[in-house]
Amino acid sequence: MNCQYSQICGGCVYRNFSDDEYRNFKVSKLQQMLCKLNTQNYKLCSPIFISDGSRRRAAFTFLFKKNNLLLGFNQNSSHNIVDVKECLLLTGQINKILPALRKLLIELCSQTYSLKRGKKIVAQKLSQGDVLICETDNGLDIVLEYETPIDINARMIIAEFIQSNDNVIRISHRYHHNETAEILVQKTIPCIKMGNYNVQIPAGTFLQATKEGEKALAQLVIKYLERTEGKIADLFCGVGTFSYYISSAIKNINVFSVDSDAKLLSGFKDSLDANQISNIKIKQQNLFKYPLSPEEISTFDAIVFDPPRAGSKQQCRQIALADKKPATIIAVSCNPLTFVNDANMLTEAGYSLQKITFIDQFTRSDHFELVALFKL
Repeated sequence: MNCQYSQICGGCVYRNFSDDEYRNFKVSKLQQMLCKLNTQNYKLCSPIFISDGSRRRAAFTFLFKKNNLLLGFNQNSSHNIVDVKECLLLTGQINKILPALRKLLIELCSQTYSLKRGKKIVAQKLSQGDVLICETDNGLDIVLEYETPIDINARMIIAEFIQSNDNVIRISHRYHHNETAEILVQKTIPCIKMGNYNVQIPAGTFLQATKEGEKALAQLVIKYLERTEGKIADLFCGVGTFSYYISSAIKNINVFSVDSDAKLLSGFKDSLDANQISNIKIKQQNLFKYPLSPEEISTFDAIVFDPPRAGSKQQCRQIALADKKPATIIAVSCNPLTFVNDANMLTEAGYSLQKITFIDQFTRSDHFELVALFKL
């Protein structure tokens, strides 16, 4: 599908390829990256390609200068903003709200705010920032991210905006991306269905980029865990996506979910309490610095891990040292290069790499997502 921003915006670097050219190119590129695996005796399953119009979360950048608003994404290999009226990747709901969002930002940027600096009160205007939009099952969740304070006038403008747009259910603000967002207006708590549970989503939380991609990943994890009983570790669990699906689909198991992000785990715990889920236990731990020990590893019947792009080198090393290793390991990876390193450690420790499935949920980009099955 043609895009007016093709080869300008940094989001779709392969938008100019035909569908067949693109798919063949991505599979070929993945195979090249996997050639450094110390075993080629595995099945590369049929890839799963996610279509345009499915990206449910987006981070927009805005700049207000000379009474003109730029709202969009960074230009390819640049900090310049490509002013985007619509994006083929995004869901219809997100594209639909963009004109109203532009009006909101122009109104907020036109206000003068009083800011205290020492003993002085200085006038300031909002000129730049970011807007994070997430489409949940019951509406749009928006986080405004900029350093200008939210005063009473801004709150009134935002309240009027959310009342005028039925599909927007919450607006929050934070000064920096690593802060907890302050909820400004909330009609209802945004929720997403994960497995059999309605999961309440904290403002600004991380989710899989597409609903279809999340389901594809989770279904593969569940499939590879078939006939598993006992204790399953969900490492680098984030908001608990795989934990919810595992808890819903598999009987006679307990899930031990570990992540370092206190903010994500707080929302995870609140949702477990709300859903009265008793077979998932949460632990906060930095698995890069303090991976689970070989003794802890020995208590699990299966491990699922989904690390950041840096991979799971430290944790895989501890798995290799365990006297009693889990019979099943499922690796979910967004970086095939670090996956290769992790996989080689596991196979050297006695695991058989049986299957790899590529899920292309970041369509027309250089990003990869895959799920791999290891068995003893």
